[in-house]
Amino acid sequence: MNRRPLIGLLAGSLALPITAAAQRARRPRIGYLAASANPQQRFFDEELQRLGYGPHTVQFEYRNADGDFDRLPALARELVAMPVDLIVAQVTQAAVAARSATTTIPIVMIAVSDPVASGLVATLARPGGNVTGTSAVAAGVAGKQLEILRELIPGLTRTAVLWNPANSVFQQQQLAELRAAAAQMGIRLQVHEARSEADLEPALAAIAATGSRTVQVMGEPVFVTHAERIAVLAIRHRLLSVGATRAMAEAGILATYGPNYEDAFRGAAAYVDRILKGARPADLPVERSQRFELVLNRRTARALQFEPSAALLVRAERVID
Repeated sequence: MNRRPLIGLLAGSLALPITAAAQRARRPRIGYLAASANPQQRFFDEELQRLGYGPHTVQFEYRNADGDFDRLPALARELVAMPVDLIVAQVTQAAVAARSATTTIPIVMIAVSDPVASGLVATLARPGGNVTGTSAVAAGVAGKQLEILRELIPGLTRTAVLWNPANSVFQQQQLAELRAAAAQMGIRLQVHEARSEADLEPALAAIAATGSRTVQVMGEPVFVTHAERIAVLAIRHRLLSVGATRAMAEAGILATYGPNYEDAFRGAAAYVDRILKGARPADLPVERSQRFELVLNRRTARALQFEPSAALLVRAERVID
């Protein structure tokens, strides 16, 4: 099984809702379940450190599906069987797998798309079960990304879309939203799939072969993990790329728009802290993203010999030079 340290952080944590004697006797064990490696995980680590978590008080068990979403249920069951005292589940599919494996062990989800529709919680305000955490997607985001593509190329009538059908819970929802937005804007979508890093080069080559000048990269774990590779291929094929997270723009995607995932990862660390100190997930409202950001990468623009409009540059929360 894949087990790795979270950026050299963690063997440990702070106080727990148990007696001091029990604390000394056994370190609580926390499972961390992820669909794929994610550079934004560092925000979770940093927040735990800020909250005072240090060595020798918590034991972490890491399980990473490496982009193979079908592995998540088995990995979740493995954590439950250990057993762990709490599960941190990064993104929707991991949270669904964890919830299917246990209805009693507390689960802190990170950046899920729609926890109510996914059956993870009863309502955002009153989760009502063993799951709580952060939700980092809102209606309209995929359509907004398409609008940015149209701003990059006024009069845009078609664009390619890169999506991962293996991430069915989130990607189907986002693709349906994108199709509706495209119909309203009169833009034709050419949908291309990639399930792993090996699929990226043929997918981007196929997109270029259609004559498309743009590609919208859906926000999902595999694409975030391999955003730098996607950016390199997009530049090679002279494609203007729009993605979903700041991490994608930092990796070289031309423009991104979406929720501030730093908030979602840091917020999840705060939930871990509260639950370890005695709070019940059922009583902790799910925290939804409140900040959304437009990020532009001018280095990528220069590589493409393309200049974003002044209006877009002014609106950007961050411009990477």
